[in-house]
Amino acid sequence: MNKQQLAKKIWQSANKMRSKIEANEYKDYIIGFVFYKFLSDKEEQFLRANDFSDQDIASLSEEDTETVDFIKNGIGYFIAYPHLFSTWINKGSDFDISDVRDALSAFSRNIKHKKVFEGIFDTLQTGLSKLGENAKSQSNAASSLIYLIKDIPMEGKQDYDVLGFIYEYLLGMFAANAGKKAGEFYTPHEVSVLMSEIVAYHLKDRNQIEIYDPTSGSGSLLINIGQSVSRHIDDKNNIKYYAQELKQNTYNLTRMNLIMRGVLPANIVTRNADTLEDDWPYFNESDPVNSYQPLYVDAVVSNPPYSQEWQPKNKESDPRYARFGLAPKGKADFAFLLHDLYHLKPDGIMTIVLPHGVLFRGGDEETIRKNLIEHNHIDAIIGLPANIFFGTGIPTIIMVLKQKRSNTDILIIDASKGFIKAGKDNQLRASDIKKITDAVINRENIDKYARVVSQKDIRDQNYNLNIPRYVDSSDDAQTWDIYATMLGGIPQHEIDYLQRYWQTFPSLRETLFTQVEDTPYYQLKNNQLTNSQLATTDIEQHVYQNQDVKAFFDRYRASFANFPDYLYQQLVDQVTTLKIARQETILANDIFARLQGFELIDKYSAYQALDDLWQTIMIDLEIIQTEGFTATKKVVPNMVTKKVKNKEEEVQEGWVGHVLPFDLVQRQLLSDELQQLQDKESRLSVVSGELDALIDELDEEQKENLLNDSGSSFSVSDVNKALNTAYADIATPEITALNDYLDFLETKPKKPAKLDYVANELAVNWDNIEANKGGDYGKSKVSAYIKTLQATHEFTKDSDEARLVQISDSLDEEKTLKLEIKADSDALHQKTKETIEALDDATVNDLLNHKWIVPLDQAMMQLADDVVSELTLQTQALADKYADTYMDTTKQLEKSENELAGMIDHLTGDTFDMAGLQALQALLKY
Repeated sequence: MNKQQLAKKIWQSANKMRSKIEANEYKDYIIGFVFYKFLSDKEEQFLRANDFSDQDIASLSEEDTETVDFIKNGIGYFIAYPHLFSTWINKGSDFDISDVRDALSAFSRNIKHKKVFEGIFDTLQTGLSKLGENAKSQSNAASSLIYLIKDIPMEGKQDYDVLGFIYEYLLGMFAANAGKKAGEFYTPHEVSVLMSEIVAYHLKDRNQIEIYDPTSGSGSLLINIGQSVSRHIDDKNNIKYYAQELKQNTYNLTRMNLIMRGVLPANIVTRNADTLEDDWPYFNESDPVNSYQPLYVDAVVSNPPYSQEWQPKNKESDPRYARFGLAPKGKADFAFLLHDLYHLKPDGIMTIVLPHGVLFRGGDEETIRKNLIEHNHIDAIIGLPANIFFGTGIPTIIMVLKQKRSNTDILIIDASKGFIKAGKDNQLRASDIKKITDAVINRENIDKYARVVSQKDIRDQNYNLNIPRYVDSSDDAQTWDIYATMLGGIPQHEIDYLQRYWQTFPSLRETLFTQVEDTPYYQLKNNQLTNSQLATTDIEQHVYQNQDVKAFFDRYRASFANFPDYLYQQLVDQVTTLKIARQETILANDIFARLQGFELIDKYSAYQALDDLWQTIMIDLEIIQTEGFTATKKVVPNMVTKKVKNKEEEVQEGWVGHVLPFDLVQRQLLSDELQQLQDKESRLSVVSGELDALIDELDEEQKENLLNDSGSSFSVSDVNKALNTAYADIATPEITALNDYLDFLETKPKKPAKLDYVANELAVNWDNIEANKGGDYGKSKVSAYIKTLQATHEFTKDSDEARLVQISDSLDEEKTLKLEIKADSDALHQKTKETIEALDDATVNDLLNHKWIVPLDQAMMQLADDVVSELTLQTQALADKYADTYMDTTKQLEKSENELAGMIDHLTGDTFDMAGLQALQALLKY
């Protein structure tokens, strides 16, 4: 399994195990065990790398102080052999909850980096009792948990961070499925990436970086910033992480996350405290005088709790707030913001998630907002979609601030409409993140999306930063032209609305439209068809035959002519050496360069197409770079969940390619066998359809006699029984003569009599029956021949008997096809497995080309087709909009009313009926 599949499997299993334990608590237990496994496995890896044998590891104990110190100096902690995660697994049914308690207690005694490791398992340790009512039930629950996570690999090369991915996946799933209580500690991954990309660009030229999250939660914001920044610097160990978190269990998540992502303990500085009440200490508590040093960092990022209550009393002189003012008691949003800003270096940057209200609320918040604007700290405001954070549907913003800026304007972005639905929540797409990031970096005005606003404009609005005041992202209201509605024609201004197309295809407008004489109205050019009759295919034909459109496609294809070769060089040729984290950006920049001059094509649609395919490519690259190129020639068991004896169990169903999918290999290398199988599957579909049609032709009595109990399909035994009965009733002259011969045999005649009978019975073709040695014919042979004659008898066309034969033949063919398809499918599956395992490197590269490069090239080509298709649809919509005029509709209605009124004259009835009809007739003629 790749890391995505493994993470999903663990979540599904964890969700099934969860019963009375709340998701937020259960999260702490399973994540705690994951983290302990990480530490345990890391120690074993460290020992083996230092030539410790299995026997040496088995003898590890706290009494061996020299070895304990060696290990603590190497990895920062020590775990004795009885407490290793692998030892728990090896215990099997002898595992007991006391093993966990003893291990966690011992761990706290054997740590070097106190600030990093001390108390990190407190949440797990104190919560073990909630796993069950007694030691046995607690042991069973803990055993289930450790077996659930035992297959997570804890090491990897480059970016193959399996553990970190699974950890983040589980956090996100717990947050998404547990409501506000569990969601408050977690910033959705996409929002975290967006903030990280903005920060990373600002810091891209620095070699040493310090980042800080004062409300760190799970630590995902810090981790993502670190990953984004590390793409620009050579040594990720040059990033130092500061984190502060109020809740202890969440504070532990921060530390676990940082440690499991490979951050050196020396680069982790964390604190469990109230950020607003107890600012980051300027000194080491053990030596406050000599260690005094304020914390100023390159970047601060935070997602604080929204509109939280706090106590501003006696904080007027607090240096964090003194310059700007105190946030009101009921809403601490600006208190968090000012805290973040205070800890920035002069050339630093911060991003913070806040509710929309901070942009326009009055009172103390207006004072702070005014001071921030006048002191030129607010760099950008990004309005996010609603329902994007777990547990709250309120609209939120990201505010970007800096200590010092060369410009005085503020970039305001309305990104509220860029998202995809993900269940009940909204989710930023890769293209949305890229578009926002580019807008922030380039500080450009984008219609209905972004605007650079001057300080003067903001002062004119009384320092109200509400996004709709500056960026109108509303859709254009649909208008209806009164003249065109009444009399027809397409208004010129509505054609002008498609001006961006006419700029690229200058001659196309005249190809499609002709002006109605002496009016600013047009109609589609077509001598035979009216607007309402013109089909989309006709417009499409005119569009694609236009010379400007053809030139557009030629120019576009030329721009991407060497794109497949470029991708092959970038991906396949460098498959084991390329930097995965940087590669998507390299490819995106190349695509954007090729799209220069193609204004009709949205480069962010191209980026989304790239990212959609990149998710698969990235997984393959991670596997290849972690396990070696031979991983491409591996197949692994295809495990599926099935009910076995009323219990769900994982069982193997064949194989799947570790990197190369079976269907790809079959299409490229086993096409003949695949085609034969598909032909049979197609024929089976036809036969099944014919049987369904035959069911529909049956009357109710036939359905009762020929279908199964559910009435959904034929009963083979009932069909055969009915067919045998039909055959038994067949009485041709030859069959009658043969039956008479069988009756004659019942009289036990002598042989000469038999021979005379045969010689004189001319209705029978005796040569078709195998004779006895004496020349006469036995009962069994004659009976078999009778059945052959009956079976080959042709019933009258469309008779019930003929339909029975058709049903029987179709059922036989269906059964044969199913057996052949099963056998062929199994054979093809086995041959595909053997083919993958025997691949040479050149063939693997060709298959990777078809898996990665061909779809990406096709996706880029599709973008040009999508542009022309969209123009066709919009042109058709214009034609349809005014095709049926009000005048035409009125005339047609009047005609219909007159026809109906005339029909009433031919109706008869009693006095009251006629009076009613006369009233209706008068109304129709009115």
